[in-house]
Amino acid sequence: MLINAVPQFQGALTERAPELPEGCVALAELAGHVLGVPVHYILQNRETSPVADGIANREVLTGPNRAAQLAALEAPGGPVLTIGGDCGVELVPIGVARYRFGPGLGVAWFDAHPDLNTAETSPSGAFHGMVLRSLLGEGDPDFAANPPVEPGRVVLAGARVFDEAERAAVERGLVVETADVAAGLSGSDKIYVHLDLDVLDPGEFDGLNCPEPGGLTIERLVAMLRGLNGFEVVGAGITECVGTRVRGLEPVLEVLGELLTGKQ
Repeated sequence: MLINAVPQFQGALTERAPELPEGCVALAELAGHVLGVPVHYILQNRETSPVADGIANREVLTGPNRAAQLAALEAPGGPVLTIGGDCGVELVPIGVARYRFGPGLGVAWFDAHPDLNTAETSPSGAFHGMVLRSLLGEGDPDFAANPPVEPGRVVLAGARVFDEAERAAVERGLVVETADVAAGLSGSDKIYVHLDLDVLDPGEFDGLNCPEPGGLTIERLVAMLRGLNGFEVVGAGITECVGTRVRGLEPVLEVLGELLTGKQ
């Protein structure tokens, strides 16, 4: 198992987005300690670039940041835990997993937001709200995954804030919305687990980049993740941490380690 820390922040435009690199490092250090695995810190450009074709920081996101992530995944030698950074860091590892493991790859998307906008529908131009739509092969061609994750093979878990265009994408079957994540993924050969920490309720953890009320408790999240232990989990990601007091997330890291190594 490999831990890749990707301290990218340019995919987010929130007030606390500049804190994402520090949060990434703190969480990666804890993950390395809890899981007993060395952490590989992937160098990320700290510059910003103008909005282009409706996407903020487009040049940075498609340039050296992406290249560094791709290079780190050339020969991972086992399952990879990616720690961000904003949700945009998931474009590369999930795209690589889809390429390696084929159209049977399923994705469990634990997130308060479905991240199903495109540059045309995004209210902000922030790429972290477009990453899942890109993984499904839609939107801007410089970001759209090829091959894409198959429609219907993504299950939303804990999503509770939808833009109009995102709701329309769900209704046409791009993704599945169900309380039973394992059942929704039942036809998948292998799965990737995405975890944006804002799936948690703000009362559970205060280091959320985009906090939304009504989220999961840590205990409930751990139980939902443990419900996936019947699958072969080939990768996972934790994103959007802006806090450095992260010790309360140890149970989440432990269960992700169990899923990635197959050791319950």
